[in-house]
Amino acid sequence: MKLKIYNSKEKKVFLKKLFKQFGFEPKKEYVYMESGKQKLYVVNADIAKVNLDDYRIDSIGLYIGKYQLDGFRPSIEGSQIIGPLAKKNVVEITLEQRHEWLKGQDINVEGPNEIVIVKQGEDYLGAGKIVNGKLLTGIPKSRRLNVVNEELDF
Repeated sequence: MKLKIYNSKEKKVFLKKLFKQFGFEPKKEYVYMESGKQKLYVVNADIAKVNLDDYRIDSIGLYIGKYQLDGFRPSIEGSQIIGPLAKKNVVEITLEQRHEWLKGQDINVEGPNEIVIVKQGEDYLGAGKIVNGKLLTGIPKSRRLNVVNEELDF
């Protein structure tokens, strides 16, 4: 699998999509790389100094999300980068809803029928998709809370 470093035109197209979907305008310059499975990574600009053709690399940098048919779905870390600067499609949930959502359960919310960034307080928790008033979990099974004691406080 080969990583593709976005050139300036590809980067501009990607940032335009993020602006349209989330109202996101980055304050820092990043280098974006895409894997063969349309997973997107962000890396430091110093990566340009390394000849990646000399190495067999599947991924590099911080995984920030994936392209899907219905838009870009940020990862948990991607939502933490995009969320604070997003001006739309950010859904605020309660502390109780946070607990349920992080366990992998869908929750009732109001919002557009599209991919949204999920926030509780100052914490950006990831992304999910709202379908008919239900926020479908976007938390991978390997990262969900596996809780026996229901009385956890965050």
